[in-house]
Amino acid sequence: MKSHVQVVVIGGGVVGCSVLYHLTKLGWKDVLLIERKELTAGSTWHAAGGFHTLNADPNMAALQGYTIQLYRELEEITDQSCGLHHVGGLTLATTPERMDYLRAERAKHRHMGLETEIVGVEEIRKLSPIINLDGVLGALYDPLDGHLDPSGTTYAYAKAARQQGAEISLRNRVLELNRRNDGQWDVVTEQGTVVAEHVVNAGGLWAREVGEMVGVYLPLHPMEHQYFVTDDIADVYEHPTELPHSLDPEGESYLRQEGRGLVIGLYEQDCEHWAVDGTPWDFGTELLPDKLDRVIDSLQHAHNRYPCLADAGIKRVINGPFTFAPDGNPLVGPVPGLPGFWCACAVMAGFSQGGGVGLTLAEWMIEGEPSRDVFALDVSRFGDICTRPYTRAKVKENYQRRFAVSYPNEELPAGRPLHTTPAYTVWKDQRAVFGSGYGLEHVNYFAPEGEALEETPSFRRSNAFGPVGDECRAVRSAVGINEIHNFGKYEVAGPGAEDWLNTVMANRMPKPGRMTLTPMLSPKGKLIGDFTVANLDGGRYQVTASYAAQAYHMRWFEQHLPDNGVTIRNVSLDRIGFQIAGPNSRELLSRVTRTDVSNEAFPFLSVREMHVGHSPAIVTRVTYTGDLGYEIYVPAAHQIALFETLTEAGADLGLKPFGMRAMMSLRLEKSFGSWMREFKPDYTPAETGLDRFVSFRKNDDFIGRAAALAEKENPPKRKLCTFVVDATDADVWADEPIWKDGAVVGFVTSGGYAHFVEKSVALGFVPTEMATDGQTVEIEILGDMRPATLITEPLFDPQGARMRG
Repeated sequence: MKSHVQVVVIGGGVVGCSVLYHLTKLGWKDVLLIERKELTAGSTWHAAGGFHTLNADPNMAALQGYTIQLYRELEEITDQSCGLHHVGGLTLATTPERMDYLRAERAKHRHMGLETEIVGVEEIRKLSPIINLDGVLGALYDPLDGHLDPSGTTYAYAKAARQQGAEISLRNRVLELNRRNDGQWDVVTEQGTVVAEHVVNAGGLWAREVGEMVGVYLPLHPMEHQYFVTDDIADVYEHPTELPHSLDPEGESYLRQEGRGLVIGLYEQDCEHWAVDGTPWDFGTELLPDKLDRVIDSLQHAHNRYPCLADAGIKRVINGPFTFAPDGNPLVGPVPGLPGFWCACAVMAGFSQGGGVGLTLAEWMIEGEPSRDVFALDVSRFGDICTRPYTRAKVKENYQRRFAVSYPNEELPAGRPLHTTPAYTVWKDQRAVFGSGYGLEHVNYFAPEGEALEETPSFRRSNAFGPVGDECRAVRSAVGINEIHNFGKYEVAGPGAEDWLNTVMANRMPKPGRMTLTPMLSPKGKLIGDFTVANLDGGRYQVTASYAAQAYHMRWFEQHLPDNGVTIRNVSLDRIGFQIAGPNSRELLSRVTRTDVSNEAFPFLSVREMHVGHSPAIVTRVTYTGDLGYEIYVPAAHQIALFETLTEAGADLGLKPFGMRAMMSLRLEKSFGSWMREFKPDYTPAETGLDRFVSFRKNDDFIGRAAALAEKENPPKRKLCTFVVDATDADVWADEPIWKDGAVVGFVTSGGYAHFVEKSVALGFVPTEMATDGQTVEIEILGDMRPATLITEPLFDPQGARMRG
């Protein structure tokens, strides 16, 4: 074993070996993988080996597609068989809601270039005659689905990496990880110490323990999972071709052919966590005791769906652990606060995602950023919100929902409430229906008396449609009040604050008392933030952005923070309050402060520090509703006092509370984009229209300037546009394909119903040459082609007279 390497990868499962291979593929050869036992010893060796492209996140689906296509390349490079079986796969639907989900996924696949199809009962029967089709309405067929040999595939990754210069050290447990004064790492193992510039935690079942070596809690937990291998079945081995995979979500099962028999796996509701107090270091190639009592109901359902199982004997029962993160996606990337320490763990679908995870991490380490938006698997997405009990609750929920329909408006209950503000009980008393983001409760809408305190999960318009419309009309006709806790908020201060902000932000920083909107760019010119910056005077700035991106943004800030006295403080939950919006909002504010808030004294995009009622406040003249409005920030201890001040003063002005559903509807009427919808690392300023907030004339050489300037000189091929859709009972959500003359030309980023103007709206990308007013297209919504017309002016207040007046 070497004494010094560029990278140490800890863990010899399929993910660790994929990371090792991709590092060498992209040019880093001085890399070492350290494995405590043998390659595959952990979760990899006992995996069922299935792979598929179906994923609700398009970028995750793309990474899964990359993984599947990589296997042929590995075989060619190494002459090592991966045991590939590309047999295709069927996901069955037995309810109209499941069919809606599959139609939505099929539509999404059209703009992704995936060749999936919705098939009917007769086609299912031809593809897999062993399925009992009672109650089946249809299925989604994916020709890329299949299975492989887990051990052969892992060894193919390892062999390919070795061929390109990597080293692998087996039977050598890592004992300690110690950060050196020079920023490198001492990796202390049973066979000695190696110094590494970078360390990758690909520890799988032991990822928690590896994280603890550097003082980090990683939100993941192992779950027990059982599958069965049957004896030979005549209906299987007499079929002329290998049977396709079959997913029966109603029965919580997956099934595939294994030789002359079948493999059937179950995601039962009566599931169990494993190794709650830590994974034993001596665990490796063992299985857990069979627990058939947990899966009796699921097995009975499987026998009904696949009658050939009735006479089949069970050859083997496999009960083994594998790890989940709270949302089921991997934990990948640089760990915040620990330069040189990286994660590639919680990859529960290693043979669908392992190749994509390895590629992503190698790009990140070598090139400075991934080639696509990977926030869905970024280790920073949970920040420090997850306690161990919360992680276990969400992991169990995710396991139980492995085959559940993922509705775009659904709010999952496990682990809630976790974080709340003082206003939570106030809203609860007013019949709020809550959602949750980044662990924080927020109001989605207010349910009328006599109606359920829960939104019906659906791809179509839900029971929230009427109440949300009422809230929107209250804002536009009088004044609404909404909490502003779910923004990420940072205070930047110090004598070099302006210079630093001008370096990390693309727009010029505002003068004292003023605000600016600005994107934050990666070196390659991709959008990594959509910020509002307010100059509070005295070298202090309030910087606001997405609440869910706090750890993501703080990691970036800390990586680029100069050593010249500039400080940045996350005040997201210390500084909260309310926004008031609508034509009566100025009158309301004037009643509760002695500060002059006339348009002349307090114009649009201004910031003032004042007292509102008894509370010291930072007030900004801006609102995401696109109306006249203000955001009022106070210390958390003053929030209830502020609420009582505003509600008392606004009683005769028609003040009504509104939730996030209404705010997201109101922003559509102004064609305002949203972070991780219209603005994310897949897109650039010029594509999204944010280039109007990029200042090339400021003196600072801001991050991403060269890439943004190159794009300015060579305009992008696509453009973000707004469409009015002739919808029925379903509006767009995201990722629906946009059609023109029988071909897919673009895709939707977000949308919904704009209640005040009474129109269905979609935002999305089309080729630049098509981005003309009045352009007609079709948008596929749940398999239905709906006419849509491109508009180039906002539907509400197109000249901004209300917002600026």
